[in-house]
Amino acid sequence: MQDKKIFLCSICNINSGTCNEDCKFCSQSVRYKADIERYKQKPLEQIKQEALAAQENGALGFCLVTSNKGLDDKTLNFVCEVAKEVKKTAPKLRLIGCNGTASLEQLLTLKEAGIDAYNHNLETSKEFYSNICTTHSWQERYETCQNVNKAGLVLISGGIFGLGETQEDRISMLESLASLHPASVPINFYHHNEALHLKPNPLTTDEALELIALTRKMIPNADRIMVAGGRELMFGEHQSEIFKYGANSIVIGNYLTTKGRESHKDLAMLQNLGLEVATSVK
Repeated sequence: MQDKKIFLCSICNINSGTCNEDCKFCSQSVRYKADIERYKQKPLEQIKQEALAAQENGALGFCLVTSNKGLDDKTLNFVCEVAKEVKKTAPKLRLIGCNGTASLEQLLTLKEAGIDAYNHNLETSKEFYSNICTTHSWQERYETCQNVNKAGLVLISGGIFGLGETQEDRISMLESLASLHPASVPINFYHHNEALHLKPNPLTTDEALELIALTRKMIPNADRIMVAGGRELMFGEHQSEIFKYGANSIVIGNYLTTKGRESHKDLAMLQNLGLEVATSVK
């Protein structure tokens, strides 16, 4: 049954293109010299303006993203500072940290600063992971998700399809995600950048829709199945079909290093489909 209330989330890249890891799918790694905007800290006033715009567009989730392997003291302090200010500026937003691998202690510090949820994706299966990243392990990602649950934060965890993985890898990843009991599962579709050392493995629209349905089937207790990065490129004129296959959440506005569709077009799409923008979290 199609969910009539759609949860909207907005992404804010508060630190861009400074990561030393070798994730082959990520243009934020300094190793690949992708032509993207790079900065260590986005100005606080700009972050607050983006938060207000997200709130006005109906977003409930506002994700504060940093481009490093994980949290060090400097990054942790910056995210906490931003969280406290955004909470005052746009109090309706649910703040999501997305800051890489994190210890239980670090996550508790974020929670105290006003972070409500934490997003850390497994990205792919345990078996395939070494094909896309060698500088940190899949197990570190899984343990961070376990720490999120221990900290009492809302867990958001998903992955990327179209990295060259097999269907067995996709099933394995979804089984691992299900074992973590995430409240929200972001599904991303690989968006190739010419600088990256990963050959694109494009999916058909029908295959992508079936993967949304598979995610919903294998993680039935998740409150939200979110179609995130690559939505516009993957589905084009068929974006409205994602909701029939089990998605009930989307990212509006821009992504980390790529432009998204203008928010008013997504809002018009939902209205034309007779779907409502969720105004509260389940």
